[in-house]
Amino acid sequence: MDLSNLKPAEGSVKNQGKRVGRGQGSGKGGTATRGHKGAKSRSGYSKKLGFEGGQMPLQRRVPKFGFTNINRVEYQGINLDTLQQLVDEKKIKDAVDFETLVSLGKAGKNDLVKILGRGELKSKLKVTAHKFTATAKAAIEAAGGEAVTL
Repeated sequence: MDLSNLKPAEGSVKNQGKRVGRGQGSGKGGTATRGHKGAKSRSGYSKKLGFEGGQMPLQRRVPKFGFTNINRVEYQGINLDTLQQLVDEKKIKDAVDFETLVSLGKAGKNDLVKILGRGELKSKLKVTAHKFTATAKAAIEAAGGEAVTL
């Protein structure tokens, strides 16, 4: 050990960071690194979401069209090929109900489930859901299963 490699013990010296606004002697007094005037120099300033410095914001420049139907009912769609895949992976045997789909992560507990007709169903299943498309219902019944509407 000599003077060239002396250093304080590990963890004994902390870098506290700049203390701004603590008088002229600190070199960070006066404006406290905020510059001169303007909204950003004031206390309590927070930029509003989408604010563009007074320029007309994008969300007001772009035209609006269409409307949102407040009575719309959203369904979580589950296709027949998804059900067949679950059968192949031995996650379901002969019946599929809403609770099974929620536990497998295919639907949320507050969702409404609609069975859709993509893919083909080879196994005989009793499927319970809120809605079925005509093709899905036909395919389930053709495979020897039954479609039960909740």
